[in-house]
Amino acid sequence: MLNTTEQKRLARDSEEVIILTQNLVRIPSVYRPNVQGGNEEKVALFVANYLKEIGIHEVFVEEVEQGRPNVIAIIDSGRPGKTLLFEGHTDVVTEGDHSSWGYDPFGAKIINGRMYGRGTNDTKGNLACMITAVHSLLQDKEPFNGKIILCIPCDEEGMMIGIKHFIKQGWANGVDGAIICEPEENQICVTQKGAMRVVIHTYGKMSHGAIPLSGVNPIVPMAKIICEIAQLEKREKERVGEHPELGWPSITPTILQSPVKGEPQINVMPDQCFLSLDIRTVPGQNHLSLIEELERIVDLCAIEAPEYKSTLQVIEDRPWTKTDRNDPVVQAIAAAYTSVTGKEPVYNGVPGATDGTFLHLAGIPIITTGAGDREIPHQINEYVNIEELALTTQIYRQAALNFLNS
Repeated sequence: MLNTTEQKRLARDSEEVIILTQNLVRIPSVYRPNVQGGNEEKVALFVANYLKEIGIHEVFVEEVEQGRPNVIAIIDSGRPGKTLLFEGHTDVVTEGDHSSWGYDPFGAKIINGRMYGRGTNDTKGNLACMITAVHSLLQDKEPFNGKIILCIPCDEEGMMIGIKHFIKQGWANGVDGAIICEPEENQICVTQKGAMRVVIHTYGKMSHGAIPLSGVNPIVPMAKIICEIAQLEKREKERVGEHPELGWPSITPTILQSPVKGEPQINVMPDQCFLSLDIRTVPGQNHLSLIEELERIVDLCAIEAPEYKSTLQVIEDRPWTKTDRNDPVVQAIAAAYTSVTGKEPVYNGVPGATDGTFLHLAGIPIITTGAGDREIPHQINEYVNIEELALTTQIYRQAALNFLNS
């Protein structure tokens, strides 16, 4: 049963997190190249100004690429202690076809307890939760040791250049634990899948479709490569099995294109074929071994012709991560969940990769949790329950106190 002070705090914080989420969602931040003042810049500057207005004095805006800044805020207690990092990104994926939405994708309209719009769930709602949680601590003059860092990067939905820049600039040095603010139904995700992005090219010789022997068809070896990759995926599933928190590993062809450049024509055999793979891994899989297997497949499917060649390139490599349940940051968020909800926490894993992957590589224990249905990100009519935003804010608030004052 909440006392009067706690009820007032809950009402105050709930109102703030709802309004802040709406304001963030109403600033479109889909990355679109060469859009002046668009992309993440406008929402990042709004966040930076907001942080200053609520009394945070150390706020930094660092441009990663033109129009794509990171925002970093530091709340230092002035007392020695640990450093806790909250991370929530500013970018959102494309809204797609506006006419497919039942609501304005950037309207943040609330209907029957749900706020609709691109980013409500992934992850502007949780960005608002982490900011409101810190503001709540400041308003109530809650004593804590050490310091809190708010990491608000660009480009989580792409190649994660924001978090890479954050780490390269030294902001992650000395951080003792990180809470990655993503839509996980407030489940405590201690693992996350690894991710590799691989591109394969096969090269041949263009010819008339009626005279194929005068050329070299790059599509045929690529078709064999795809079939062999399907068998590799099957073998990996049989070898490592279904992970209790992350499910099955996967090797998914996502783009198959031929010709790579120019217009296709039914009576023209192209000279190039392109394949992209989205590979998701679980504990027990070794990325280097997988790449060696893929290289073996590409070589196996090669054809003997002077004009034929093939290439394989890894354009992104993000390992799977796992944090021990006894780690202080996990214990802090688990205890916060129980004290706020009165229930035992549910542990799970993140089905994809997050910015936390690179914080993990930097040696920081990470935990991923936040408001929002896990199945809703990137969908048409994306939404978040406003009651869940209020709940998550209190969980983040208490987790900070648990971690820093332990």
